[in-house]
Amino acid sequence: MAESGGRRIGVAVDFSECSKKALSWAIDNVVRDGDHLILITIANDMNYEEGEMQLWETVGSPFIPLSEFSDAAVMKKYAVKPDAETLDIVNTAARKKTVTVVMKIYWGDPREKICAAAEQIPLSSLVMGNRGLGGLKRMIMGSVSNHVVNNVACPVTVVKAHT
Repeated sequence: MAESGGRRIGVAVDFSECSKKALSWAIDNVVRDGDHLILITIANDMNYEEGEMQLWETVGSPFIPLSEFSDAAVMKKYAVKPDAETLDIVNTAARKKTVTVVMKIYWGDPREKICAAAEQIPLSSLVMGNRGLGGLKRMIMGSVSNHVVNNVACPVTVVKAHT
């Protein structure tokens, strides 16, 4: 992917309203013709029966083309269910701009895996949402966006849930 030119714009997606807002913002404000738009998602479940899944737990899934991650049967294998609105957002972007849209799935702690994705892909830029956890929840659970901002080398834009 790196040799084919264009920037690699990552968007962390969990299919929440906040991540859809971040995805739309990235498409409207960051992504331009020739870029690669890489949706990075962290899955909870993994089927350990399949050998390839054990490999992917460390390095993430292969890049999944838009045509495949739009197919529910294909995504069932990864235990990820993109919602219709997210699919509509990226399919519209792929039609309107000359961008390559792919998804990469990781399994594990979102804080660690988003940082790993930024480094391994490597990303030119990362856009993610901020769920706006209250102060106490953020203190106990830690903010994923705060951890990522402080631990990746590429520029990170955090799109707030409530503006």
